[in-house]
Amino acid sequence: MRHLPPLNALRVFESAARHRSFAAAGKELFVTSSAVSHQVKTLEEYLGLSLFDRSRRTVTLTSEGEQYLTSVRHAFDEIEMATQRLTENQESNVVKISVAPNFLTRWLMPRMARFQALYPDIELEINASMGLLDFDRTSTDMAVYFGSGEWDDIEVHFLRRVMLVPVCSPQLLEGGLPLEKPEDLAKHTLIYVSKRKWEWENWLQQSGVDFISTRGGLQMSSGQLATAAAQEGLGVALADSTLTSREIKSGKLVVPFDIQLDTNRAFYLVYRKQRPLTVGMKAFKEWLMSEM
Repeated sequence: MRHLPPLNALRVFESAARHRSFAAAGKELFVTSSAVSHQVKTLEEYLGLSLFDRSRRTVTLTSEGEQYLTSVRHAFDEIEMATQRLTENQESNVVKISVAPNFLTRWLMPRMARFQALYPDIELEINASMGLLDFDRTSTDMAVYFGSGEWDDIEVHFLRRVMLVPVCSPQLLEGGLPLEKPEDLAKHTLIYVSKRKWEWENWLQQSGVDFISTRGGLQMSSGQLATAAAQEGLGVALADSTLTSREIKSGKLVVPFDIQLDTNRAFYLVYRKQRPLTVGMKAFKEWLMSEM
């Protein structure tokens, strides 16, 4: 038999500790502040120690109360998420998705009409995000990650490897400075992602060019901005050949050298581990993996 404290008193304690107020806890729980005080007292008597220091106007947690609150809050979070997982509607047609901005604007959005034609009853709620998600503490159902694929506690499905090629505006080639061989890049501005400067260094090394430095280049915070800068004629960027396929096909961007750099990274579809997929999630997963 479990030796648990009075669960109602525990719930009241968590609310009072979170608000640092018996009155505020009472409003949240629809009881009087004196009822809150009584429940907290019951819990303190069960534990044999004080959880709050009380004065006329304020209550503050004791060191024991602070320590206890951390564990109680974690336990409540686990119960809340377990309940949510159990009661998720498996027939839901709404899918909340988090996608990297570059992938969203350059690959997913141009193909959304095809998804809608196949699944007119599925509603997608799409959010652009660069960060990793805590699927136990978010309402997001699925995400598209860019990286090595080594993430813990989530389901990971490979989509495609990322290969980079140099891209620039066609006007750049008409400016009197040719781009006939990789060495000609020394006469042009290299556009690179500030956190991935190694990409240009690796591409140059692979192409047999070791005297060109990325110093004096143009830094951008994302691949999306780097590609946009190249399209404006500001220099030469490295871009994913698939994500920029529309611009290349339309002539807005050109590939001066068809030398691809394998980044050893890829796009992955991810979601919470062991989560039963809803109707909408299954449809999006099958469509995305088929398209890629």
